[in-house]
Amino acid sequence: MQPESLYEIVTDDVVLDAPVLVHALSGFLDAGAARQLAVGHLLATHESRTIATFDLDAIYDYRARRPRMVFDTDHYASIEFPELLLTEVTDKRGKGFLVLHGPEPDFAWQAFGAAVVQLVERFGVRRSIGLNAIPWPAPHTRPVGVTAHATDPSLVSGRPTFVGAIEVPGHLAGGLELALGAAGHEAMGFAVHVPHYLTQVEFPRASLRLLEETAIAGDLDVDLLALAVAADDSDREIDQQVSTSPENVEAVRALEEQYDAVVRGAESALQMADASAMADEPIPSGDEIAAQLEAFLREMDDDKGRSE
Repeated sequence: MQPESLYEIVTDDVVLDAPVLVHALSGFLDAGAARQLAVGHLLATHESRTIATFDLDAIYDYRARRPRMVFDTDHYASIEFPELLLTEVTDKRGKGFLVLHGPEPDFAWQAFGAAVVQLVERFGVRRSIGLNAIPWPAPHTRPVGVTAHATDPSLVSGRPTFVGAIEVPGHLAGGLELALGAAGHEAMGFAVHVPHYLTQVEFPRASLRLLEETAIAGDLDVDLLALAVAADDSDREIDQQVSTSPENVEAVRALEEQYDAVVRGAESALQMADASAMADEPIPSGDEIAAQLEAFLREMDDDKGRSE
């Protein structure tokens, strides 16, 4: 499969000055819908237009992720096909940048990666930034943590590290970073740490952190006011729900104690363990954290496979 056959440029009227590319493919690693909310916020609050579309018929498994259809009384009224798009977004200073968004392809990952490299070179992209959100045993009452990674270590130097070398299920966000790096392009990404008890609900606070990091890394001026308001509202709702159960209150308190111990420098990692036992157990070593996180992500991948 030729990479150029996977996409179509829909407008030639594109003038960008060394833009950044933000890629956020839905599917795997979107705890708290943080990535989905971040992309939705960008598109809703900034001027944007589609500049390229991808041929999902060639790379998407409709039977694994069936599109939504509407049946009305005696006929099928509509079907909602997914879209994978490259969109030009304009920030508050009038600077244009690119957002690659839509479902993670099921097939032809290498060809898709090569296609993205072609688009990066066509539009003179200076840096790509991938967005992810992972479950983490951290309380919602503390600042949202983030793991940063890059093909050039200098782009993330000085940041805290949480694990060493681990094996995780493959995902295209990581594949794009590898493909772009191999082609000689700057590529980096951020994975926000979503409290593990909030992975199945929307958590705007994590989306806000993703876009704050993206704005800094991409030198962008994005409007985050509405998202900050949504994050404050969500935090209050979570506090109210947690307060109705003494067990939940105690679990969050245990997470807070562990988080504060980490911040004090006890270790540069968070313990992957049952929240009810966290208060009494020592913070594990980096190797133990790596093994636990690896097992946790594998379990996520297995659960996703069973649900499809």
